[in-house]
Amino acid sequence: MAQTLQGKTVLVTGAARRIGRSIALALAEAGAQVAIHYRGSEAEALATAKECGGRAFQADLADVAQIRRLFAEVQDAYGRLDALVNNAAQYRRTPILETEPADWDALHSANLRAVYFCCQAAARIMFEQPSGGRIVNLSSLGGLRPWAGYAPYNASKAGVIHMTRSLAKELAPKISVNSVAPGVIEFSDEHEPSVQRMIDATPMRRHGTGEEIAEAVLFFLTATPFITGQILAVDGGLSLRA
Repeated sequence: MAQTLQGKTVLVTGAARRIGRSIALALAEAGAQVAIHYRGSEAEALATAKECGGRAFQADLADVAQIRRLFAEVQDAYGRLDALVNNAAQYRRTPILETEPADWDALHSANLRAVYFCCQAAARIMFEQPSGGRIVNLSSLGGLRPWAGYAPYNASKAGVIHMTRSLAKELAPKISVNSVAPGVIEFSDEHEPSVQRMIDATPMRRHGTGEEIAEAVLFFLTATPFITGQILAVDGGLSLRA
């Protein structure tokens, strides 16, 4: 039986714009109290929080101390944390002959290390609640089917996928942990040639939208908690291509 988000508190990281904003708006529409995390996009975060009827919280997730402060502030503000959506991430092309150690470190810090310590902070709160909680990690199709020129990014997102499965076992039965793996998600009809090639290879022949990713997140937050450790590719069938 589907659960309701009415009165539930959900923290969405990187929620000021793009996919994170779409997720925050969808969860608010479903009745959730949404905590909007941002790093530097203050104006956009405040605007999203206003649309959601929620609050904005600033933190640099590269700093574990700031992660712990963020979760403490959310708990102080709402008294509880029912769900975490790990959306914040970095994405950029890094050909191996041009990649510097700092490029690798930045991508893995944002995409894997931060996600892990956000899960840790959320679990510490959720384990103290009778109702437990839910975690949804955004991974990527790149973590399932690697793209040339993006090895550090692909590796970080593959790490999120395996970490999701590991934490689903470790945190059960109190907390469910799942992942949404977006394919090509665009917020404009103007595409770079490489993006257009991926769209052309997608069986549905189009890019996805932030709203479609939000639907998948909403599913994991409202479906039976018996669903855990699962990776849902929202990619128009691109992962089916040989």
